[in-house]
Amino acid sequence: MPDSLSRRAFLATLAAPALLPAQQPKKPNIVFILADDLGYGDLGCFGQQRIQTPNIDRLAAEGMRFTSTYAGSTVCAPSRCCLMTGFHTGHALVRGNGNRPPLDEDVTVAEMLKKAGYATGAFGKWALGEAQTPGIPNDQGFDEFFGYYSQTHAHTYYPTHLWRNKTYELLRENRGARHNAYSHDLIAEAALDWMGQVAGRPFFCYLAFTTPHADNELGADTGNGQPVPDFGPYAQEPWPDVEKGFAAMITRMDRDVGRVLDLLKEKGVDQDTLILFSSDNGPHKEGGHSPAFFESQGGLRGIKRDFYEGGIRVPAIARWPGKVKAGAVSEQPWAFWDFMPTACELAGVTPPPTDGISFLPTLLGKKQPQHDYFYWEIAMPSGAMQAARVGKWKGVRKALDQPVEVYDLSQDLAERHDVAQQHPEVVEQVKRVFQQAHVDSDRFPLANGRG
Repeated sequence: MPDSLSRRAFLATLAAPALLPAQQPKKPNIVFILADDLGYGDLGCFGQQRIQTPNIDRLAAEGMRFTSTYAGSTVCAPSRCCLMTGFHTGHALVRGNGNRPPLDEDVTVAEMLKKAGYATGAFGKWALGEAQTPGIPNDQGFDEFFGYYSQTHAHTYYPTHLWRNKTYELLRENRGARHNAYSHDLIAEAALDWMGQVAGRPFFCYLAFTTPHADNELGADTGNGQPVPDFGPYAQEPWPDVEKGFAAMITRMDRDVGRVLDLLKEKGVDQDTLILFSSDNGPHKEGGHSPAFFESQGGLRGIKRDFYEGGIRVPAIARWPGKVKAGAVSEQPWAFWDFMPTACELAGVTPPPTDGISFLPTLLGKKQPQHDYFYWEIAMPSGAMQAARVGKWKGVRKALDQPVEVYDLSQDLAERHDVAQQHPEVVEQVKRVFQQAHVDSDRFPLANGRG
């Protein structure tokens, strides 16, 4: 790996753009609903046949379905960092899982929207900072928080505590052998209560559900790491219990998406609210669950922890009545780091320097500026991986000492045919992106393959 700028030096080279005019006479509410390990093919509107998702399908029918949206990474913490800060993993402070929180040098979308007069609330899985670190949500721009700080703690669906702002809140219903308080339900209730309270002013709600992530530890012990209070409509299906639980988790989440829609209408702010829905990475193979059972990859290659499309291409939907065309389908690619400039443009404020490009023009049916490339990196215990998309070409390097694989996504979305030998010029182009997009990180050094 050639020497690169340090991350701090890279940030110093960036200049903030000029102040943006407000795009709307009234600042819209923004609700970003993030599922956890939901695959590209796990929703009815993306081709799922057996799992029921009528409310999320309604989002798509009443809004825009994106077929080329990319998560920030292939695991949760760096993906969420990209979403919150607007940097891809070649520049982001958090580039892998682990207790390495953001620092004050990074600005979050919540901080920007708070400056624009928004009430800000985060609910669910944070994964960007533990207690007594600078990464906790209340110190990163959120007025209100309820849920899990740690992604490992979030494996547990019947926890003994959750965090409410900076307070350790005991869940006495789950003490001992009792399992009476399901965290997903508590998180949904907290988010709905908060939105109901702040609905009279512009608000940003980041609703980061933990479903359908597995309880990895429970799965290791019992083979069923998809705990849920009941199997709902799947109770009588001739499926393994772990797959009933997986489907029931998604349908339970779908129920609460419907409750968000109902609340917005009840409060009279439905027309003033942009809802975005997506997933933090591709489908998992954990807790006894198999992504093949429901064809969660949607025909794509790879799953969570891969940089093939199945690991990073995620379902995405936008709904904004009267602004986003109902029933629209967009092939426009965008990635999580594009959310920061999009949210700032919606709020009429200057975004900080980021790797993102606002996709508001796409939402409004206007001409969209394009990225030169999309880039991902991660240092895993097994080695460092990099990937880039440049137009129709996708390059993947599974280790720094491995050759670059090349796929033509316009002809081979499933990435079955490596055409690197036929297109050496594309290989060189991808290598240039790998070098250009990476700045060194002391916290997540790519060269030693540990993250």
